[in-house]
Amino acid sequence: MTLSDRSLADWSARLGRVAEEVAASFPGERPDRQPVHTVYGGAQLFKHDTARRLGDLALRSVEEWLATPGDLVDAVGMDPALAGQVHPKVVSKLEREPVEDFRIDFEDGYGNRPDEEEDGHARSTAQEVAKGMTEGTLPPFLGIRVKSLSGELHRRSLRTLDLFVTTLAEETGELPEGFRVTLPKIQHVEQVVVFSEAMTELEEALGIGQIPLELMVETPQTVIDRDGSSGMRRFVEAGGGRVHGAHFGTYDYTASMSITAAYQAMDHKTCDFAKHNLQVSLAGTGVWISDGATNVMPVTIHKGDDLTAEQVRENRASVHDALRLHYGHVRHSLIHGYYQGWDLHPAQLPSRYAAVFAFFLEGLDQAGARLSNFVDSAAKATLVGDVFDDAATGQGLLNYFLRAINCGAITAEEATRRTGLTVEELETRSFLRILEGRKGR
Repeated sequence: MTLSDRSLADWSARLGRVAEEVAASFPGERPDRQPVHTVYGGAQLFKHDTARRLGDLALRSVEEWLATPGDLVDAVGMDPALAGQVHPKVVSKLEREPVEDFRIDFEDGYGNRPDEEEDGHARSTAQEVAKGMTEGTLPPFLGIRVKSLSGELHRRSLRTLDLFVTTLAEETGELPEGFRVTLPKIQHVEQVVVFSEAMTELEEALGIGQIPLELMVETPQTVIDRDGSSGMRRFVEAGGGRVHGAHFGTYDYTASMSITAAYQAMDHKTCDFAKHNLQVSLAGTGVWISDGATNVMPVTIHKGDDLTAEQVRENRASVHDALRLHYGHVRHSLIHGYYQGWDLHPAQLPSRYAAVFAFFLEGLDQAGARLSNFVDSAAKATLVGDVFDDAATGQGLLNYFLRAINCGAITAEEATRRTGLTVEELETRSFLRILEGRKGR
């Protein structure tokens, strides 16, 4: 060999340090469950059983507008055979777990109110959360969105955070599982630093665990900062390891880009650019990304009981058009790698779950064959049809099935039947651990 042992030792040490740095910066996708949506609702309306109430309203919407698989075909254009599979799953989901994640909103969904009133709601919503913890009525994920840390609102934002978390800790001694706090309209890294410091002070004083933080992506600075670097990556690092999610705010972001209201939509190319940039910035970091909301609600245009036949038809068309729009937006997000989004109205829950279930069910056969073949080949690259898999794809395929199970599109038993994996192997949530376990067989 021409290369010297001394050089090889030096390079090995340097590359070893690089490997450690890369592993720390890019630990990979988090293994825990990510909700498929976040439902936002004004803090003034929140009660401990809000999730169930929303589910009941969603079921009433299904009964009125999507009573059969054929209605689902008419509303969103789904293939009839697929609609026959999806429809009962949607109804079952709404009966069993209608809301996966709920955000008690003290920002846009709440507005600016007198300090006394917001103080009261900060305390009362915390008490309702405590009651929900006792009675088991909370959704799997829950949190609050406070106001921004802009010059005129930062004291109000921090006070609401303090009152809510302090009251909840006094009531229960702990935070509910899946709890997080959302910070909107970030313009500077120091806002994230200050907010994280405030959360740390609360945690230490109250003796509670670390509070996960979600950052809203609503300003140009969160996509590309003033020096041309990734704003979101910098903001995540400023969170000191507590940032779990980045949520795209469609309408604030498009407004900041001077797009008029008529063209502000989730699938606008400006949004696609920002969201792809967000994906690139956070890929492999373990920070979940979420798309925004559809702001066209599936509601009737004519009210009352004494409607003409034409008005009834117009109501149905209005609701189905809104459901089709929402369904299309959710599919757009899923196709582009965004597995979570916002919902603003209970009648959007059926179209959310219909889109999610259809997305996963459509690809089950191919994904199952690829994952089964990959595992059986013990991590050796293999060719199935015209698709070439590698190790990273193995984990991606496993994640596909884990997401499908978590949302209710399929059961764990269905996943084992299609992939050849055992339930125990699926529960490891790790492709490498599955392969390591099979090497010993």
